[in-house]
Amino acid sequence: MNWKAFTAMLARDVHVARRNVVTLVLQTLLQPLLFVFIFGMVMTRSGLLPNAYKTMLLPGIVAISMLMTGIQAVSMPLIMEFQFTKEIEDRLLAPMNIQWVAIEKVVAGMVQALISGAVVLPTGWLLLGHNVGLSFSAPGKLAAIVLLVALLSAAGGLTLGCSVGQSHIGLLFSLVLAPMIMFGCAYYPWSALQSFPIMQKLVLVNPLVYASEGLRATLAPDIPHLSLAVVIIVLAAADAALIVLGLNRFYRKAIS
Repeated sequence: MNWKAFTAMLARDVHVARRNVVTLVLQTLLQPLLFVFIFGMVMTRSGLLPNAYKTMLLPGIVAISMLMTGIQAVSMPLIMEFQFTKEIEDRLLAPMNIQWVAIEKVVAGMVQALISGAVVLPTGWLLLGHNVGLSFSAPGKLAAIVLLVALLSAAGGLTLGCSVGQSHIGLLFSLVLAPMIMFGCAYYPWSALQSFPIMQKLVLVNPLVYASEGLRATLAPDIPHLSLAVVIIVLAAADAALIVLGLNRFYRKAIS
């Protein structure tokens, strides 16, 4: 491992992200805050949803924001670099193992996912008002969940970026990410699916379920949620599986 080359590539990615900070902020904030405004403000103030829905909604919105930010931050550049700009070839010439190039992209994606969560959470909280009722009584557990979700998003982006071709980007969003969001228990708790027992079991394969339920368990513990221990175990297992799969696909794509 050549730490100097690793940190140089990471610094380059940070510099590129800083130059595109306005675009990144808009991508991070626009969609989550639109959902917060419509469902958390319009629907509750009109009486169509109870006021307590705000407390349940915000952790799920943070989970979606982090997951989508990390996936896009890693997968989209990979698709472009492998198929169009061929910029990946310059990175592969760095004096270190090929797989560390992929790990650097995962670290950069994690940083962007963490920034996304750090921006969306307080912004949504201020938008909805201080009566949202979030709890920060377990900062250690919250930090663990946030790190696991950030790693999940970046590792998922690595796997998808090395598996999807440029012509299939549309299918990536319509067949993978859109169903993941809708059935990720972000807009409703997992317990709300009790009336659909088969669906309630099927959605457990969706990692966003555990991201949403984990953030809900730490930020809104009074709302029904999955066991935090189960959430941590599943997220850790999903992270490990996606990292191994992503590194393997990256290596095979790089040497082909």
